[in-house]
Amino acid sequence: MGCRGSSPARRRHKLYGFERNKMKQKEILLVEDDLPLAGLIREYLTQNGYTVEVVSAGDDAVQVILESVPDLVILDLMLPGLDGLSVCREVRPHYPGPILMLTAREDDMDQVAGLEMGADDYVKKPVEPRVLLARIRALFRRTEVPANGGEEPGVSRDLCFGGLFINVSTRVVSLGGKDVNLSTTEFDTLWALAARSGEVLSRDDLSHDLKGREYDGFDRSIDICISRLRRKLEENPEKPERIKTVWGSGYLFVPDAWGESDRG
Repeated sequence: MGCRGSSPARRRHKLYGFERNKMKQKEILLVEDDLPLAGLIREYLTQNGYTVEVVSAGDDAVQVILESVPDLVILDLMLPGLDGLSVCREVRPHYPGPILMLTAREDDMDQVAGLEMGADDYVKKPVEPRVLLARIRALFRRTEVPANGGEEPGVSRDLCFGGLFINVSTRVVSLGGKDVNLSTTEFDTLWALAARSGEVLSRDDLSHDLKGREYDGFDRSIDICISRLRRKLEENPEKPERIKTVWGSGYLFVPDAWGESDRG
C-alpha cells in the first residue's frame, strides 16, 4: 500500500506520538485553581514518575497548552476567566494529546458537556489519587507505540475502506485524501470499530477495548465519542451510513460505505 507525503497534521502527530515518547518522563499540565488540591495532585503524580506543571487560570491555560504541547492535560471545569469547557473547545482542534476533565461529583451534565467538547475521559471530585493515576496510565497506554512500531505477525497497522485510511502507528486518519483531525479517544474508538468491521460492538465491548473496564450502564462517553466521529466522518451525521447504531446491541462499522479510494 502506498503512502503519501508528510502533511502538517501527519507531522504534528508524529511529533506527539513518537519523538516525545522517547522522553523518560511524561509531561502533564494540570489546570486547577484550587492550589492546595493542585499541590497534592502534583506531588502524587511526581512521586509516580511524571513531570507536572500547574496553571491556575483558564485564560493562561490555552496559551500554555498550545505552546508547550504537554503529553496530557488535566483540566478542571470550574476556573477563573475561561472555564474548563471553553478551554477544551479552544484547544481541541489544535492539541492532539489526551484531555482528562475534573468534574463535580453530582453533576452528570458536567461530564457530558466535557466529553462533547472533546475531553477523552473524566474523574469526579473529590479526586481519589489512585483513580486519577489509573485513568492517566490508561490514556497513555492508548497513545504509546512499542519500539518495534507495534508490528505483530499477520496484523496490519493500516486499514483502508474505500476513501478511508487509518494508520495506528502514526495515528493518522484520512478520508477522501484529506487528513481528519481526531482526538485520542476518537482515534481509538474508530480503530476499535474498523478493526472489527462488519461486527456489532456493544458498549461493553468498546469499554473493555478502550478503557479496560466494564460498561457501568451510565457512562455516556462512548455514545458522545461516536457522535463526534459521525460529525467528522459522515456525509449526513443525522442519518449515519458509515457508523450505524444497532438498537439494543451496539455500533456497526460498515466497511463498504466510505466512497472510492484515492490510492493507486
